[in-house]
Amino acid sequence: LNLLGGQEWYRFNTVSEYVHTLRNAPAAINVATLVGHSTLRTRVMGDLSLPATEREVGQMGELLDEGLEAGCIGLSLGLDYPTASAAPTSEVTALARHLPHYNGVCTVHMRSESDQVSDAIEETLEIGRTADVPVVISHFKVVGRDNWGRTKETLAKVAQAQKFQKVSFDVYPYVASSTVLLPKFVEGSERTVLAWSDPHPELAGQELEKIRGGWGCSTEEAIKRLTPAGAIYYQMHEDDLQRVLRFPNAMIGSDGLPHDVFPHPRLWGTFPRVLGHYARELGLFSMEEAVHRMTGVTASVFDLKDRGLLREGGFADIVILDPGEVMDTANFDQPQRRALGIDSVIVNGQCVWRDGQATDTRPGRFLSARR
Repeated sequence: LNLLGGQEWYRFNTVSEYVHTLRNAPAAINVATLVGHSTLRTRVMGDLSLPATEREVGQMGELLDEGLEAGCIGLSLGLDYPTASAAPTSEVTALARHLPHYNGVCTVHMRSESDQVSDAIEETLEIGRTADVPVVISHFKVVGRDNWGRTKETLAKVAQAQKFQKVSFDVYPYVASSTVLLPKFVEGSERTVLAWSDPHPELAGQELEKIRGGWGCSTEEAIKRLTPAGAIYYQMHEDDLQRVLRFPNAMIGSDGLPHDVFPHPRLWGTFPRVLGHYARELGLFSMEEAVHRMTGVTASVFDLKDRGLLREGGFADIVILDPGEVMDTANFDQPQRRALGIDSVIVNGQCVWRDGQATDTRPGRFLSARR
């Protein structure tokens, strides 16, 4: 769980406590949140390397209900991570069965995005069918040189499934990913750059191979010395990325990690990069469609009432930008740079960004799905 911050970040016992705090001290932006499967497992289980017992699944279900009752919009699965990889399909399906009553969705960081990606998609679809719940595949991709080009196969599988069930996905516009530093992710990466390290924060931004060489040790030993840590992994191919971006109604998501010392540029550049590079420069889709993939489509998938569209009676969440200038400037060498061409940001009718800086206004709300 250190992907998102240290233990001090986990200071709410229930979602209700978090919602209460947020409403008393609002953010500048709106917040909609999911209940994390790994968080549930960590709360009720002693050994995360095992499947949950029937009793533990029941305890997780009670906590999930509390979160959904408090306003969470669904359940989030991270089946590729050590905290949840031991969970069988039956465990997560049992939890997903709680969602329809609350009009929730199930988002899935799949069990594999590499060699077993096709099987992982099948598992995700099975969860949706069995629990009768919409599923959202998180940051759709294929990773590893041996799998480049397989988006032709995986996208076809999603397109076929959409004829019979609700399935969507999001994508970020980069050929590198970022998450915790783990040997299995390093193995499939063309190049790995350290994003943060608790024991060695001074090495953030350096290549793992350079760090390993400087220490004169194996890659495995370097990872042990750096852990807990996070990294940026160069794993994907541009052709696959563009194929995924072109897919009808593919949502745009940053998957940004603000905890990182040397973050992936997606944290700062995702949305202007799609608007400027992929829409305006490459013409993968129109500027209007790009905006819709970030707003209206997302609001529809997560069933956020009166959000995502400019219309009378809707909430005034508005970004004012120059379509001829908007562009990311953050890159892998300088990942924390502001985008160009964004004039103002309005949240619930109040301006939170103007003239290149944030205002003191904090009109954000906690958003729940329609019931």
